[in-house]
Amino acid sequence: MSRATRMFDRFNIAVLLPCYNEASTIGQVVQGFQAALPTAHIYVYDNNSTDGTALKAMLAGANVVRERRQGKGHVVRRMLADIDADIYVMADGDSTYCPTDAEDLIRTLITERADMVVGTRRGVHDDAGRQGHAFGNRIFNLLYREMFGTDFNDIFSGYRVLSRRFAKSFPAISDGFEIETEMSVHASRLKLPVAELELDYGRRPEGSHSKLSTYRDGAKILWTFAMLMKETRPFTFFGVLGMAFLSTSVGFMMPVLLEYFATGLVPRMPTWVFALAMLMVSIIMFTAGLILDSVSRARTELLRLHYIATPSRAAASEGLNSGFAPSRVEDEESGLQPTPRIVRERHG
Repeated sequence: MSRATRMFDRFNIAVLLPCYNEASTIGQVVQGFQAALPTAHIYVYDNNSTDGTALKAMLAGANVVRERRQGKGHVVRRMLADIDADIYVMADGDSTYCPTDAEDLIRTLITERADMVVGTRRGVHDDAGRQGHAFGNRIFNLLYREMFGTDFNDIFSGYRVLSRRFAKSFPAISDGFEIETEMSVHASRLKLPVAELELDYGRRPEGSHSKLSTYRDGAKILWTFAMLMKETRPFTFFGVLGMAFLSTSVGFMMPVLLEYFATGLVPRMPTWVFALAMLMVSIIMFTAGLILDSVSRARTELLRLHYIATPSRAAASEGLNSGFAPSRVEDEESGLQPTPRIVRERHG
């Protein structure tokens, strides 16, 4: 057992594996995490699998729970509510993420005093399966950075390590695989300390199939972006809508006004009424954005206060003020040094 692994013994680590029809891979994934993190508790939440996933996970030694509501969001929400741990390692059961990388992710969480470390996927575009998936990954990551901030470069990565504070303050509203996007927005919204660690992304073995649909799931992600924008940045969201209605109003209004100034008549009354209606809607949109922006700020403050009030059991037991990072002296004694890889750290 490595010195870093012995260092992790002080923490209660939970490995969370949401699964749906992953019988061909879940056994080796569970065994991989058992070898990489010998003291961790491994939980497999089976989401109505029909191929024996639960049995394979149980035989491999995992704690198996069934979640009947279909969708990864339902599974993650229940996992974070049910399980009490100091550090949460969340991965997929399809063997595309290497269990041995968990040690580096945890070390980064501890040494960087972060609340979430995301394992960004190296080579994901080469192994996306279809060009639509690769193109969608690029577009949605660019769109995220424009809408919510530059904290993340791979918002769809399912390999994440979370602190207890993050897990217990995360609302988890999404139903499906959009849950990773919601996690990223939650961290950006509260300006939580996060980090990224670039990792290799594996290929699915033969017999394991992706559950993603390029167009249907792409539409769901766009809808999720719009809803999260409405909830977290309402003035921008309703401001864009207000500008669209205002532009429509001006477009219909100008010919009528020009004709009125030239002749003193308004022969196209329905067009004038429609233009005024669009103008009123735009005013309503701007007003709604202003009001909801204040509401959103108040909600963010409440979430932040709840996050701060959530104790870190490991920190409390060791007399630390925040996070999981041991003192510099403890780092040197244990040999636990920052991960010698490319780490992109983001702080609010």
